[in-house]
Amino acid sequence: MISGMIVNILMIALIVLFILLLLYVKWLDYRRPPAVNPAGGKQYTIDTMTEFVKETLHELTHRQLTDLGLHEEEYRRRINKRSELRKALKDCISGDVREKRYVKQFMADLLVKSFGLNEERIQDAIPFEDIGRLTPQDQFEIIFYLYQKQYGPEALSMLFEHYGLAEPRILDGYGDQPVYAVTAEDIDLIFMAEYRDLAFSEKLDIVVQRIYQQYKGFSVVDDLRDQRIDGVSGGVSGILADDGLLDMYPENAGFLYPPLHEDCRRPLSVTESVWVFYKGKSVHMSFLSFGSELELKRVCQNIYKYNHPGQLSESSGYKVNEMKDGSRVVVVRPPFAESWAFFVRKFDIPNASLEQLVTGENAELPIALLGYLMKGSRITAITGAQGSGKTTLLMAMVEHIDPTYTLRVQEMAFELHLRKIYSRRNILSFRETERITGQEGLDLQKKTDGTVNILGEVASDEVAAWMIQMSQVASLFTVFTHHAKTFKDLVFSLRNSLLKIGVFHHERIAEEQVIQVINFDVHLKRDKDGRRYIERITECVPQADAADQTESGRSGEETLTPMPGGFRGLQDDARNNESRRLFLARNIVEYRDGRYVAASAVSERNVLEMADQMSPEDAGMFIDFLNQHWGGRYEY
Repeated sequence: MISGMIVNILMIALIVLFILLLLYVKWLDYRRPPAVNPAGGKQYTIDTMTEFVKETLHELTHRQLTDLGLHEEEYRRRINKRSELRKALKDCISGDVREKRYVKQFMADLLVKSFGLNEERIQDAIPFEDIGRLTPQDQFEIIFYLYQKQYGPEALSMLFEHYGLAEPRILDGYGDQPVYAVTAEDIDLIFMAEYRDLAFSEKLDIVVQRIYQQYKGFSVVDDLRDQRIDGVSGGVSGILADDGLLDMYPENAGFLYPPLHEDCRRPLSVTESVWVFYKGKSVHMSFLSFGSELELKRVCQNIYKYNHPGQLSESSGYKVNEMKDGSRVVVVRPPFAESWAFFVRKFDIPNASLEQLVTGENAELPIALLGYLMKGSRITAITGAQGSGKTTLLMAMVEHIDPTYTLRVQEMAFELHLRKIYSRRNILSFRETERITGQEGLDLQKKTDGTVNILGEVASDEVAAWMIQMSQVASLFTVFTHHAKTFKDLVFSLRNSLLKIGVFHHERIAEEQVIQVINFDVHLKRDKDGRRYIERITECVPQADAADQTESGRSGEETLTPMPGGFRGLQDDARNNESRRLFLARNIVEYRDGRYVAASAVSERNVLEMADQMSPEDAGMFIDFLNQHWGGRYEY
């Protein structure tokens, strides 16, 4: 019996030893770099190396260091290194370029030292030595890398300017109207003109970037997002796979039958939807593709995650947030939108000055006037279409507000980032959250000793009504942006907001409140070529102030030409409409034929009120400025 127990114990011991040996052999296989396949296998492809990087980084950031039996100093060093790596992996997807650079360098070390990547094997990833096999994406990433080495964040701008890629052109597949697009043919021509032999370190950088953008980055827009451009978007064009239209036509079927429209080839899918917003123009990078709708979805799910703004779900179909570098990001998903899509809008914070933004002949006229509007504490609206430059102009105008004033900012998402530009000023920004509305934020601002209120965008009825009320009682003056097309539209929109939420019930009284509040409107415009300019600066003159003034044949007392008896009723109606008009919109500065010109003169009431808010020196300069451009009619 005893001998039987001994046999059983020996058998169990042998089994345990066998299992331990098997585990040890598997561990050695896992740690050993993969062998090179002499037949030219695919173990050094982008996908294989991406999987290796994923698994290795996961192991490095999650394994238990206590099991390694390390000395205390070595244990502490590894703990610090792991914490640094974890932080970099977390922050690199938030727009932090420094953390991104650290992660990419770490990946490069892994591939060379642990994976055995070398000059010969890197050809399996991207065929640098056989340029005939390079895809348009390969070609673009090589040329873009070379430009980045030379121009840094201006690389894409220089590429566009050197080859006229941001000029309107008539292209196959886009119809017979000029469009902004960059095609695979363009990239091939540029590649043949710019390509040179690359060192192994340069090839490694390009391969690592490809791996990084598939693993932690934002796919093919990853490096584009870091450029000094207006923005980038994806998922905003093309046909969805669910539509079934792509299956109707073979990949190389040439022209469609039946055609979707004249001169149109095979339709593009939603994965081929990369658009760059450059100098006010939306340029389609038609040669770039996310590869699959799952990849586009992954980018949308990651690009908005900075500071944990909440989950993007079917019930919450969009998110508005900012990135670490100050970019605004908007993400939408089905069923709210027809496809997954994202919009990254960048703001040129370093160049946020009026001299940089307002250009053209006689640009010193609007620049000086905008400065005096801020020094004179005028309630000013900045209006214009999307992408016309309202937010950036608002950033620049803040420079001319008295630096002793405290500023309180209310936004939907942090976009202005005024403290990055004016770090020595008393500025605090608030934004809407899922639980705190814009109305509650504006109400709180009254308790934060704010002198000037700035609203990033008046987009809702509640915020519009609160803006009017705060301008009357809660702050010295207010500056805000709005999407109105004309000054009359701005007044009527704000008036209707007051009526909708029940602050007023009489249309005329609500309109009177609006025109008593708003002093000036700066209207921006972006033409079809992407050029931005100030179309007009308009003063709101209440009817009571305009009754005794005549300006360019327009006043509250203007008379009508006598009409034949049959039109007497129309003349009476015109007089009645004139008597009901509560305000005049006077264009103080206009943009005509590429030049800024002085139009109507500023009303005496506004001149006196502005001068009272300025120092004696500024007031004197202001009066001299007015007399220089509008005649010697002002005194103070």
